[in-house]
Amino acid sequence: MGASSRFVGRGRELKELREDIARAGLDTLSGRKRPCSRVLLIAGRPGSGRTALAEQFARQLEQEYPDGVLRARLTDADGTPVPTDRTARALLAELGRPARAGADEDELAEALRAALSGRRVLLILDDAAGAEQVEPLLPDEPDCLVVAVSQGPLTGVPDVRPCALGGLEPPAGIELLEWYAGPTRITCDPMAAGAVVEECAGQPAALVLVGGWLAAHPKMSVADAARRLRALPVPEAYQGTARPLARALWLAHEALPALSARILRLLALAPAGPADAHTASALAGCSLSAAQSALEDFVARGLLRPVPVDGLPGAPGALPAQYQVPGCLAPMLRALLETWERPAEVELARARMLERVVRQLHSCRAAAELDNPSVRKRVAELPRPLRFPSSRVAGEWLRSRLPALLAAARLAVQDGRLDTLARRLVSALTRALTAHLAPEEAAAELYGLHQLVLSVAERCEMPLEKAAALLNLGDLDVRAGRTGAALLRYREALQAARRSGDPYAISRSLESVAAAYQELGDGQRAADWYGRALELRLTRGELADQARLYGRRGAVHTQAGLWGEALRDWRAAAAVSRRLRDLPGQVRALSEIARVQELAGRVQDAARTAAEAVENARFAGDEQLQATVLLRLAEVLERAGDPAAAALHREAAGALLPTQDAPAAR
Repeated sequence: MGASSRFVGRGRELKELREDIARAGLDTLSGRKRPCSRVLLIAGRPGSGRTALAEQFARQLEQEYPDGVLRARLTDADGTPVPTDRTARALLAELGRPARAGADEDELAEALRAALSGRRVLLILDDAAGAEQVEPLLPDEPDCLVVAVSQGPLTGVPDVRPCALGGLEPPAGIELLEWYAGPTRITCDPMAAGAVVEECAGQPAALVLVGGWLAAHPKMSVADAARRLRALPVPEAYQGTARPLARALWLAHEALPALSARILRLLALAPAGPADAHTASALAGCSLSAAQSALEDFVARGLLRPVPVDGLPGAPGALPAQYQVPGCLAPMLRALLETWERPAEVELARARMLERVVRQLHSCRAAAELDNPSVRKRVAELPRPLRFPSSRVAGEWLRSRLPALLAAARLAVQDGRLDTLARRLVSALTRALTAHLAPEEAAAELYGLHQLVLSVAERCEMPLEKAAALLNLGDLDVRAGRTGAALLRYREALQAARRSGDPYAISRSLESVAAAYQELGDGQRAADWYGRALELRLTRGELADQARLYGRRGAVHTQAGLWGEALRDWRAAAAVSRRLRDLPGQVRALSEIARVQELAGRVQDAARTAAEAVENARFAGDEQLQATVLLRLAEVLERAGDPAAAALHREAAGALLPTQDAPAAR
């Protein structure tokens, strides 16, 4: 039963669920405190109104759970069980506790339990395929309540309380039918209304579709609906308990105009999550207005559920209206799609949808740079429906559509026939995420996207793309504290980069391996790998990169206490910076030379080098840098036994930045 439908009946089930919360469990009877949350199970066939019952129950209980209601759907629209790590990550994000990028299922489940500790939360787990999906998500907090929705029992979940759903009682079924068809026709022929409820086996989803059909055909009687239902053939796959819902869907489908019927069938291709008019328009190749009209008509007929969005629909800056295909109808829409559409048309529709998503993502990213005149000009050239009025609206759109966008990327990669489009989609989504989300917020999603790029690169044997994906994954591993895992990725990236022959990828891989060893405290290997990267830059004559790598190797040698090697590296960095006429770079290298000399006990040499750095900083015109090296010189002079001169240089540093705190010397 759709979210827009009226909730009827189920009084007995609601009472049983309420009583099951307080009923003693096995732990209570044995005298032990309940170790985790109470789990209630609403079991029923798709279309039985099980999700609607869970939501109605949640509305009755929301005041008793002040920390809120969390929701997660455990089965994708195509019937694939959602991995537990993805569910746990989504729930953590809803709790404001973003998890580490690349965290595994056990770590995420533990983080979810920790986030729910001490809270009183109602957790609805919809469309669970089995106990293996539910059990890892159960809170350890006894004050939490879990309501699981499934087709069958959850064997393996301890002390679960099942509530099995059948059809609605005839009075409740007739009331639901009346809400759509109006009271007049029901009052004129109550026997026919009872026959429709019987033909639908009391299934709320089937009754909603028949009621929507009656609402769309005001000249048809309830008896006509009953006759049409009986006459409709049903495929063998939908015999038995699925037959009433399948017949009701076929009744609704055959009554639609040709374009609307095609849009409805093609919605089976929409990725998991809400769809909007852009999705429907791209799938069917029709205008945006025609797609929007069709979606609104589907809601009136009970074929779609509206999804709440921020802002008034149509108001400036409001997000576009979004709609969800009920889970019970999704497999039947796929069957209709296979029956009515040719495979080539299906693939073309999917390609059109993905292309539209790529264009929306490009526009979303551009909205973050509207201060740039060239970006504003490019945005103005886009069709008006693709533009975002502000960066804020673009960011809100990205967040609201993120589940569907990620699902689109996964489906495009899994398809295998649209690899070029899949790579463009992943690239556009990556850029949009980095433009609108903070690094910590985007890290987890970026990790998954880089994994998708890696799978495409391996499948299509693209070594350069494989190297780039491995390097990006390694960088995220380092940020998450998994430096050892990052090192393995960097080494694999180096192999792929060498196969591609790309010097930039090779150098980047060499530097990443060196940085990983440095982070792990292995200075000898870090210096060796920096040296390999440096050799490549020397052969290519890339001076700026040479100066940078000399400095990195010098820092490793300084950390290891190898003063001679460190001095050689920093002097080389200073010499290359001098050739580049890079005065700030030269000053920084001289300051590091002075630091190494000081650490080595050569205080007089350190004072002379620091003074040279101060002189070069004056020529550079960078007062911040000049103040920093003045402080370095003051520290050296103080250690050399000249506190008066040190005080003069500190005073000079403070005079350069009178409104700020003097920078601390490194």
